[in-house]
Amino acid sequence: MIWLVVLLFVLIVFRVPIAFGLGFVSIIGIMLTDPGLLINVPRKVFSGIDNFTLVAVPLFILAGEIMTKGGISKRLIDFSKTIVGPLPGGLAMVVVLASVFFSALTGTAIAAAAAIGGMMIPAMNREGYDVRFSASLVATAATIGPIIPPSIVLILFGVIASVSIGDLFIAGVIPGLLMGIGLMGYSYYVGKKNNYRSSDRRATFKEIVVGAKDAILALIMPVIIIGGIVSGIFTATESGVVAVVYALIIGMFVYREISIKDLWPIMLGTAKTTAAIVFLIGTASLFIWFLSYNQIPNQLIDMMGGISDNPILLLLIINIILLIAGTFIDTISAVSIFTPLFLPLVLAAGIDPVHFGVVMAVNLTIGMVTPPLGVCLFVTSSIAKIKVPKMFKYLFPQIIILIVILLLISYIPELVLFPVGFLE
Repeated sequence: MIWLVVLLFVLIVFRVPIAFGLGFVSIIGIMLTDPGLLINVPRKVFSGIDNFTLVAVPLFILAGEIMTKGGISKRLIDFSKTIVGPLPGGLAMVVVLASVFFSALTGTAIAAAAAIGGMMIPAMNREGYDVRFSASLVATAATIGPIIPPSIVLILFGVIASVSIGDLFIAGVIPGLLMGIGLMGYSYYVGKKNNYRSSDRRATFKEIVVGAKDAILALIMPVIIIGGIVSGIFTATESGVVAVVYALIIGMFVYREISIKDLWPIMLGTAKTTAAIVFLIGTASLFIWFLSYNQIPNQLIDMMGGISDNPILLLLIINIILLIAGTFIDTISAVSIFTPLFLPLVLAAGIDPVHFGVVMAVNLTIGMVTPPLGVCLFVTSSIAKIKVPKMFKYLFPQIIILIVILLLISYIPELVLFPVGFLE
């Protein structure tokens, strides 16, 4: 039955939608195993999406859409400018810092690339920054989105792997900050080398306070979410409701950037995105059941031999596979495919599933800025009006930085698990 997994990847190569590929392979496999089991297909698909935790997916997507449309990106950028603007490569560092802040509100990379890139790429062009550097940096900084909570990718992994969403959220904080620090360091280096400086005047304490006051209401939201989960006031799923209500109040009544008529397109977009994700989760659940029924994970463990007993070698192999797969499979789909395949191997090697979930998320987000798929690259290239290959000069050093961070969190699990253990 291993050949069915190979068939799935063949379908992916021929651009068959992942959800359809998972469903097709599962049904073919069931028919070859026992056609009488086909009666279980609808029940397995439905049971996969009949999960209270999944309610968090549309809620956080909706909260992110509201915050994006609510004028928050400008306020976050202005606040970031007061902190790092005068430094060498100041505007580049603003991109990274604003992306960290924005990630804590939306949890998605594409939204961050579009919102931050739409404002910062033209601004950096006016200050004489190389457009290739600007476009590539906005794209790579946006990959912090799926790591810092709230993260749709981590929610999906938690549902498939039956791991605490709250623990995954907390575990993603330090890796996300490390990604931000690494990219800010590179921005400083490029800024120093090319004498990129937006202003020689440092912001006064009063200007910093004013900037913080304007952005503080947005910056408080992730604190409320994480604080509520850690303190036990609400679950990770219930925190999605808090995020939506908070975003509505800020967007409609405080910033007043959103009106009643804006809510319909926001909700419609949320519904479309959620429908695609939920359909994928349903077929992935069928795929997981098929794998388990035929003991394919056990066959993989047997095939791997002694590798499953060596967590260092196992993580290296899995990271290489995911880095390659992430170049042509989108993050959500990759989590749906590889979690049921790799999780038994990881557990057999004694690797913490929370640690593995964050490693997988960081790994696959690197694929969002790696050709040929690199969805964030296409977003920023369209804003910058340049072709993707022109970014490669500045893009590859940034990818190397992200891979170094990936290796750090892979082999120093305390970087991921320390906050979880500390807050328990």
